This record gives sequence, C-alpha cells and structure tokens, in this order.
Amino acid sequence: MTDIHPPKIEIFDVAARTNTDPKGIVREVEEYRVEPFGLYLARPAPGRAQFHYLESWLLPGLGLRLTDFWFSQGHERDQDFYLDVVSVETSGTTWRSTDWYLDIVVREGRGLDVLDTDELIAAASAGLISGEDAERALEITYGCVQGLAAHGYKMRDWLSTMDIELTWRRH
Repeated sequence: MTDIHPPKIEIFDVAARTNTDPKGIVREVEEYRVEPFGLYLARPAPGRAQFHYLESWLLPGLGLRLTDFWFSQGHERDQDFYLDVVSVETSGTTWRSTDWYLDIVVREGRGLDVLDTDELIAAASAGLISGEDAERALEITYGCVQGLAAHGYKMRDWLSTMDIELTWRRH
C-alpha cells in the first residue's frame, strides 16, 4: 500500500541564500547560481545519515530537478543523479518547486530506473494532484527516459542537445 501524501513543496530563496525543505526546515545554501535555463544550488545536508552534501539543478523548462547526493560512507547507492519530476514557479529571487511524485535514478552511461509511479497514481486518485498535472508528470518522465536512452544514458550529452550545460562541484 502506498503512503498517500500531498505534493512536496520546496522553496529556494536566492537572495536570503536559504532552501526550505518540504517539512519547513530552513537550510543555508553555500552557492546559488541562476542561469537562463535554471537554478543551481549546493549545500551541506546536516542531520542526514545517508548523505552529507547535495548539489541540485532546477530546470523549469524540462520539469526536472537533478540532484547529486554526496553519500556518506556505508550509504552509497548505485546512482549518479537523482531526478525529481517537478513544476517550478519563480517570483523575484524566490523559486518554488512542487514535486510531482515521479523520480528517475540515473546511472551515467549504464541505465536508469523510474520510481514512485504508484505514488503518482495514488495521489491523482485521491485528488491531491490534478489529472492534467499527473499527465504532464508522465510526459516529462517519458521524454526524459527517451532522451537519456537516445544518448547512452549520458546526462551531459542529452542536455547539450537543448543547449543546457550544467556545472557541478564534483562532476
């Protein structure tokens, strides 16, 4: 049985250099960078046993948030990037993402897995996400899977076809 919950909302306040997670916890951000195609952030992850640092790109035009988790020893996972399917709104220097449940785990050059389809269906059935948003989430996911597969599951190669060049601290 899937745990049904409302969409997770996250706030990225570039001017204040903070990131408010879906539980309302405000965290300091070490670096924000705004590009024509999206927003980059890098910050420590205090209190998390699984990972100690994260870097993310919000890409509103693609409906994706790409994250590189810096896993702690003993908690490593076979993934290079974790993609959340999201909608993004901006107002001044504040960005707001709404997580549309679906996630994609990318193993660079090797493959991917789509996760949490059950959560999307349960949320749509419960009226927590509109039918239009659920359909859009699926379209984003299919497009991402198709694009990555066509480029050998290499994020940089796929994104370059859209003139998106992401820079990371450790990639």
